Amino acid sequence: MMRRVMMEFLTVSILVAATATATAVFGGNVTYDHRALVIDGKRRVLVSGSIHYPRSTPDMWPGLIQKSKEGGLDVIETYVFWNLHEPTKNQYDFEGRKDLVKFVKTVADAGLYVHLRIGPYRFTAKIVDMMKEENLYASQGGPIILSQIENEYGNIDSAYGPAAKTYIKWAASMATSLDTGVPWVMCQQRDAPDPIIDTCNGFYCDGYTPNAKNKPTMWTENWTGWFLSFGGAVPYRPAEDIAFAVARFYQRGGTFQNYYMDVKYLWILCVPPCSTMVGLISATLLEDPLLRQVMITMLHLMSTERLDNLSGASVYKTSSGCAAFLANVDTKSDATVNFKGNSYHLPAWSVSILPDCKNVVFNTAKINSVSTIRRFVATSVRNDLSASEALSSDWSYVSEPVGISSDNAFNKQGLVEQINTTADQSDYLWYSLSTDIKGDEPFLQDGSQTVLHVESLGHVLHLFVNGQIQGSAIGNGISKDIPITLKTGKNKLDLLSVTVGLKNYGAFFDKAGAGITGPVQLKGLKNGSTVDLSSQRWTYQVGLKGEALGLHTGDSSLWVSGSSVPKSQPLIWYKTSFDSPAGDNPITIDFTGMGKGEAWVNGESIGRYWPSYSAPNGGCAGSCSYKGPYGSTKCLKNCGKPSQTLYHVPRSWLKPSGNVLVLFEEMGGNPTQISFATQELESLCSRVSESHPLPLEAWTQDKKSGRKSKSKSKPRVSFECPHPNQVIDSIKFASFGTPQGKCGSFSHGECRSTDALSILQKACIGSRTCNIEVSTGMFGDPCTGVVKSLAVEASCA
Repeated sequence: MMRRVMMEFLTVSILVAATATATAVFGGNVTYDHRALVIDGKRRVLVSGSIHYPRSTPDMWPGLIQKSKEGGLDVIETYVFWNLHEPTKNQYDFEGRKDLVKFVKTVADAGLYVHLRIGPYRFTAKIVDMMKEENLYASQGGPIILSQIENEYGNIDSAYGPAAKTYIKWAASMATSLDTGVPWVMCQQRDAPDPIIDTCNGFYCDGYTPNAKNKPTMWTENWTGWFLSFGGAVPYRPAEDIAFAVARFYQRGGTFQNYYMDVKYLWILCVPPCSTMVGLISATLLEDPLLRQVMITMLHLMSTERLDNLSGASVYKTSSGCAAFLANVDTKSDATVNFKGNSYHLPAWSVSILPDCKNVVFNTAKINSVSTIRRFVATSVRNDLSASEALSSDWSYVSEPVGISSDNAFNKQGLVEQINTTADQSDYLWYSLSTDIKGDEPFLQDGSQTVLHVESLGHVLHLFVNGQIQGSAIGNGISKDIPITLKTGKNKLDLLSVTVGLKNYGAFFDKAGAGITGPVQLKGLKNGSTVDLSSQRWTYQVGLKGEALGLHTGDSSLWVSGSSVPKSQPLIWYKTSFDSPAGDNPITIDFTGMGKGEAWVNGESIGRYWPSYSAPNGGCAGSCSYKGPYGSTKCLKNCGKPSQTLYHVPRSWLKPSGNVLVLFEEMGGNPTQISFATQELESLCSRVSESHPLPLEAWTQDKKSGRKSKSKSKPRVSFECPHPNQVIDSIKFASFGTPQGKCGSFSHGECRSTDALSILQKACIGSRTCNIEVSTGMFGDPCTGVVKSLAVEASCA
C-alpha cells in the first residue's frame, strides 16, 4: 500500500518521547527494574516504531529506518514471519525482502536498537540461533535489546482452560532457555511468569500496571490506525489523540512505547475480507535536548498532585530540579488549573509538558502543525504514448477455464472445508457437480423460479451453471439464494470459492475454516420444494489452471494478442508491458475499472485488488473530534468509495523498460482503464498561533545551574521542501489573523493582515527552507485583543 505521509503526525505525536533518542552504543548487559529497561547499567526511556521488513523491499529499508531515526526513534520493532520463512516444514526462505539478518544489520547501521518479536513456536530457536551466529544480540555487541515470545494470547486464553497456563509456562521456559542475554516480553499476558515482562497493546496504555513490582511499564503496540477492510470506509486516528495517549503514558510512569505501525508499504493478509492496515508513518518528532532532559528526569522520583477541574499533575523531581505533566482528561470541557502558584489553561483531553515545572513547552491539543498534500499524477509508461494512453492498448489475455481443468482434481462424497483442502496453496477452490434434469422435478413446477441455495463460511463465492456466471456472494458467513436457469438433461454446476486472507486472531482461529460447507440445495421459490445436493459426489480442484501454468510471470505461449481483448468478463488473465516511469517518486497503479483479482509486476505480487467493492455511503463525518477515547469506528473517511484503488510498485522491482504487468480478473473488469501514477508533493502547509507554547529553541539552559528559562523568542512557522534539490517556488496562501480551513482549503478570516502574502513570498521563495516569526511585530496587528495565527501553504519545485 502506498505510504501516506501525515506530517501533522510526524511533527507532534511523539514530542514527549522523541527526546530519549541517541545513537545507540551496542554491546553490554540489558536487564530491567521496576522503572525501565537498564542498558549497561543505565535506565533508558525508549521510543520504538514498527517496521515489518517483508512489507517493504531491502533497497527501501535504509531510507525508512533513517526517517524513523530522524523522527526520534530509539528502537525498531518487527515481527518475524513464520509463515513466510517456513512455508513448508524444514524448508526455509530468508532471501530478498525476507532477509531478516540483513534488516537487523541495517537497523544497527543506523544506530538504532531492535525489538525482535519471534515466538511462540519452536521456530523461535532457529531464529535465535541465526541472530547469535551473526552476534546480533546486545549481549554479543549487537542491536537486539528485547525479544517477544507471545502476543495477545492473554486476551483469549480462557477459552483453552487449564491448558493455557501450562502453555504459557512452557513458552516462557523455552524462551529463557535460549540464553539470549536480553529480556523477553509477552504482550497482553497478565500471568506472564518471571522473568518475562508482561506488556500492553492498545489505543491507550497509560493505566497499565505490570504483574510484578520489579517489571517496567511497556507499551508494545500503540495502535496509530486500524484495519482497512475491503468494502469498508478508511479509519483514521486524530494526531491530537495519539499525542494525548503518548503523553499520558509517559506521564504515568511508562518508559517504553512503540508505534504500531511506523511504516507499512506492502499489502498484508488479515481477518477477511481485508485489504491492509491503514498505512502510516506515525511516530516521529524532532530531537531536542530540552525534552530529552524531561525524559531523563522522568527516571527519578515521581509524585502526583490532584488539581481542580478533573485535572491531574505528575511531577518528576531530581536534586537539581523537576519536570511536570498537567493533564485534563475531561472529554468536553477545558480547564484552568493552578499549579505551584501559576495558572494554566488545559484544553479538554490534553496534556501539557512543563520541563521546569513552570513553563509549558507543549500541549497535545495545540499542535504546531506541518502538513503536506500529495497528489497522484498520471504518468506515461510508454515513450510513444501520452499518460492517458499508456496502458490502453497492447493487452493480451488468457481465459481461465470454468470448473475442473486439472489432472490433479479429485472426487469426494460431500462438501470439503477449503483451508485444509487448499493448504494455503491458492485462494481458489472449485466445487463441481453434474446433475440431470428431467423437467418434472418438484422445484420446477407451478412456474416456480429455480434457485441454488448455497451456504458457505466465506469469503467470496461465484456460481457458474453450464459455463455461464449466474451470481456471486460475499461475506464471512454466506447464505444466499442465487437464481439459475437449468436445461433438460445434463447440467454442470461449478462453484468457485475464494478466500481473502486467513483469519489470524481469536480462540481456535485455526479451526474457523472457509469454503462451502452446505447445504447446497436446488429450490423452487414458489412451491418451496428442495433437492439437497450436499451429500453427492463432488469433484474438486485446488487453484486455477493459470496458477499451475505460472501465468503470473507473463511467460507462456498461451497469451492471445489483438484488439478483441475481452472486457467485463469473469476469469480472465491479462498481460501488458510498460517502461518504468522516470524519476524517483513512488509509483502506483490505479485499478479503477477492474472488479476483483490479483496483480503481479515482473512476477512479484503487488496484492489483491477489489475496486468494485465500495464502502457504504453513511458513517463518514466531515470532521472528527480528537476529544474522548478513540475506537476503530470513531473517525472514518472515504465513504461510498472503493476501499483501495492505488497500489504501490517498488522501484527496485522495475527495469527501465520491458516490465510485465499481469492481472487475474475474477469478476469482470476493463484493463484499458488502468493507469500508472507517481506520487508528488503538491503543497506544504504550516499553521502556528502566536499563543502557541514557545518552540523548543526558544529556551536556554544555564551551564552552571542547569536551570532552563524562556528566551525572548516568538513562535515561528517552519517548513522545508522534502527533496534536497527542491526549493519553494510559490506561496499559494498566507494569512495572519484568524485564517480558517485546513491545508489545501485555507481561507481568510474576518481578521487578516494585508502584508502576510508578500512577507512570506519575500522570505521563502527560492529557498529550500522557510522559518518566520509569528508575531504582530512581523505582520502588524490587524485586530487588537484577538489571538492570531499564521497559516501558510507553499509549493516546491
